[in-house]
Amino acid sequence: MGFYFENHQSMYAHEGMNVEKTLEAVARRYIGQNPAHPPTYRAFNRAGILRGKDYRYEADFNRFFPDARLGQYVFAWAKIWSDGDGEIKFDINCHSPAVIHRNGEQIFRSDIFQERYASTRTPLVITLSPGWNHLVLRFRKTLGGFGGIFGTWLGKLPYYFLMPDPARDGQEGWLFTEPRDFDLSFVPTIGTTPAETGVKWLPETKWDAKAGSLGQMHRLFGKEKNTAAIGWTRVFFPRPGRAAYRLKGRARAKLSITIAGEVVHTAAKPGPINAAVRVPFGLHDVFVHAECAGSDWGYELTFHDGKQSLDPRHPANIAGTDERWAYLGPLDARTAPPDLSTISDLNKLASGKNGEPIYWRLDLPDTWVRPYNDNALYGKWNYPLGVTLYGLLHAGKLIDSEETRRYVARHFQFCCDTYDYAMWDRRQYGGATNVHHLLTSLDSLDDCGSAGSALLEAAKQFELSGHRRIADIVADHISNKQVRLDDGTFFRKHLMHVFHEDTLWADDLYMSVPFLVRYYQLTGEERYIDDAARQFVGFKKRLYIPRIRLMSHVYDFTRDMATGVPWGRGNGWVIFSLSELLAVLPEKHKLRPALLDFFREFSAGILDQQDGQGMWHQVVNEHDSYPETSCTAMFTYAFSRGVQYGWYKDPQPYIDAVFRGWAAINKIGVDKLGNVHGVCRGSEFSFQSEYYKKDLLWNLNDTHGIGIVLLAGIEVVRLRDYLQKA
Repeated sequence: MGFYFENHQSMYAHEGMNVEKTLEAVARRYIGQNPAHPPTYRAFNRAGILRGKDYRYEADFNRFFPDARLGQYVFAWAKIWSDGDGEIKFDINCHSPAVIHRNGEQIFRSDIFQERYASTRTPLVITLSPGWNHLVLRFRKTLGGFGGIFGTWLGKLPYYFLMPDPARDGQEGWLFTEPRDFDLSFVPTIGTTPAETGVKWLPETKWDAKAGSLGQMHRLFGKEKNTAAIGWTRVFFPRPGRAAYRLKGRARAKLSITIAGEVVHTAAKPGPINAAVRVPFGLHDVFVHAECAGSDWGYELTFHDGKQSLDPRHPANIAGTDERWAYLGPLDARTAPPDLSTISDLNKLASGKNGEPIYWRLDLPDTWVRPYNDNALYGKWNYPLGVTLYGLLHAGKLIDSEETRRYVARHFQFCCDTYDYAMWDRRQYGGATNVHHLLTSLDSLDDCGSAGSALLEAAKQFELSGHRRIADIVADHISNKQVRLDDGTFFRKHLMHVFHEDTLWADDLYMSVPFLVRYYQLTGEERYIDDAARQFVGFKKRLYIPRIRLMSHVYDFTRDMATGVPWGRGNGWVIFSLSELLAVLPEKHKLRPALLDFFREFSAGILDQQDGQGMWHQVVNEHDSYPETSCTAMFTYAFSRGVQYGWYKDPQPYIDAVFRGWAAINKIGVDKLGNVHGVCRGSEFSFQSEYYKKDLLWNLNDTHGIGIVLLAGIEVVRLRDYLQKA
């Protein structure tokens, strides 16, 4: 029995040292389990309870209900899905007395201290059952306040809730009542509908009678003369060939109708629509371009094939409403209509009247189309994905898989395409975006350096529209905004994640140096490579443990000391990043001799800790901790590069360590299906090694290790070829 699985299930048992087969299996498994799905598009009501910049819901019921009386209650109700038994970290600031129910059971009641210190977050762990879980919060108005702030414990790990209303199934947010003098007759839970409570639940879903009598363009965009707007739906036209259909309805103002890219009907003035058109078989976009002459405007439109009506479909396959049309405006009617193929790209904003950015909305009060990247990994932007995609990109090249390479390119193109929308979304809805939550709220190197480095690497192989802008934003944060010590060394301060406040992490060498190296290559500006080199001086000064020739994981400035624990992946980040730097650092750079000496000395310390099977461990010098795959891969990678670049005076021990390390990864860390085992999950830090050994456990197919394993395999192949030619 191996450490993580039976020996006969290992990649080594099936492929031995066939590196290319390992790379192919790991890459294909990853892509197969993370297909390139588009975002989920949900109806979103901006008049509801919104998430703020820390990604928690801000329920200020004094603002919603300024006339509420002391002692009245407001209830908020939402649901969240769980695939199995689980939990969420949840916290709340109680601006007034608060009670929380989960699936009908009370799990929290605020006390006088939580209400007195309303600026203090109260953490909770809420258990979840398989399926939907319903939370109901009750707040009571006092002189001290009315409501609270609640949700995720950390904006870097965001989650959101959905409304438990069949009529809005899939819409993000919370239902909430108007102020009430009495408790609810029962607490709603799984299986309860809003109608069954006998209570009106906000936010509003219907227009009032006055607005409902107007044309939809009028109520959405006003009636300023020379304003235009577009309605968009999709219709399946079922008859073979180019068949005859009829459009029926009413034009309230000048409009044109485009189906399958062809203008099929125009109306110069208000009046009925009864038009015969011919449309090819299939599902086609239908656009209505309407113009305002200073009075009511809009349209009603239905589709018929002679026997039956054809049902429109919302073009975004939207969740949370049964609306069939999306609307874009206001536009300037005096300019040419926008290109329909451009505005139908839901990853991007459109340009509205006076050049203001606009996005699609619905014919409902304060309700927009809003994209949510609900993919677990595809299209996301974070540091472990950065190194994963870096590995996939080069593995694809080595195994001659254009599919793998283009998957990486599409991932990053999605990131580039959605950036402007994400920033607009952040302004529009209070701060919490559902695409690019890290890239739009940069406060650390984690948020940008690793993914930015992989973006630049991908841009060497593919044309990525907009990538340079993202790279410049990352460079600006690292070079001009990231907090530093007096000597210029990066450290962590003013963070959303307060546990990391006033610390310096070995990890941050990878979160900065590889990007600075690539940005130097891109721009030719030496200040970036100089900065990268200086970081190693500052980090070594504070984290290096000369006695064992390894690095502490973290320096804690609140205690003014390093933790003294040589965490495996933390050390891996350091030597991996140092190898990236030395490969590019000019030979005559003044810091090169010292950094090369450090690489050799550090390598020797790491080499001493390789175990008899070829693995390195979660705590590098404590072999009773579990064999850890990501650090083993990083040490293998760096040693291989050290040999190939001639950085070692005696390379043979490192040659042996590389092949022993790769064999161990294939025997212990990678199974025959390409699953990667034994990768430590994302860490916090501690001054005791027991945290790393007993609490900081490993995950299956964790992105902190997949890309590193791929990169290690690539370097093993390169070393093999190098040695054959020596």
